[in-house]
Amino acid sequence: MLVEIEQDGFVGYGEASMPPYLGESHETASAFLSKVNLKSSPDLPALEDVLKEVNTLAPANHAAKAAVDIALHDWLGKKMGKAWHELWHLDPTKTPVTSFTIGIEKVKEVVRQKVREAEPYKILKVKLGGDNDREIIETIRELTNKPIRVDVNQGWKDKSHALKMIEWLATMNVELVEQPMPKEMVDDCVWLKERSPLPIIGDESVVRLPDVRKAAGVYHGINIKLMKCTGMREAMEMIHLARKLGLAVMLGCMTETSCAISAAAQLSPLVDYADL
Repeated sequence: MLVEIEQDGFVGYGEASMPPYLGESHETASAFLSKVNLKSSPDLPALEDVLKEVNTLAPANHAAKAAVDIALHDWLGKKMGKAWHELWHLDPTKTPVTSFTIGIEKVKEVVRQKVREAEPYKILKVKLGGDNDREIIETIRELTNKPIRVDVNQGWKDKSHALKMIEWLATMNVELVEQPMPKEMVDDCVWLKERSPLPIIGDESVVRLPDVRKAAGVYHGINIKLMKCTGMREAMEMIHLARKLGLAVMLGCMTETSCAISAAAQLSPLVDYADL
């Protein structure tokens, strides 16, 4: 869903992307957006207060809130004549290389085709958590030795199995493992972190700012996504807190268009890993 904010001759664009696990839909997002009443578009000092007010309109609706946040940032940046990485004094040359995602596939030839499609990319992100995890990695390694980042999406339910898989992945030029176990299994996640030869990044476990502090000691790093955390303003806060706590930071995405991806990219010089 795309939204527009128009005033003073400038149009700001925002986006809400709503995968099912977020609990949002086109209907719930529309209902939330109908409550948003911007009497006037804010200047830079007032932006944070306006977004805080938007956040109080409902307890959830993270993606819809992100749409408003992105649109307001876009509108204000256009009015000021600068991109947000410039307003934040960030160096775009420090942006990490993004990755190409390969989903869980049962057919080897499909995996091979995805690897061929990823030729322009330097890093692969590979979804695991099925019953053919090793086969997927081995098939990729038949064609390329590019660095791989693995995303398990909470797919491994046994900590011993998870550790054995991570130890094996460490021999296959894998850089990190994202959310290997269910977020509710906190004690097992801590046990795994203490023994893992690879960095473990929390994704589903880390939604908004309060979750960052909870992630310290459980994961080596966190994955921040605008659709989870309500937009650019809170993402920036999460990055700063993560750094204070010694956590690595990945900047990820859902199924957004270039509208939300370009918004996330403004923050990318601050992070260690980009998956945009």
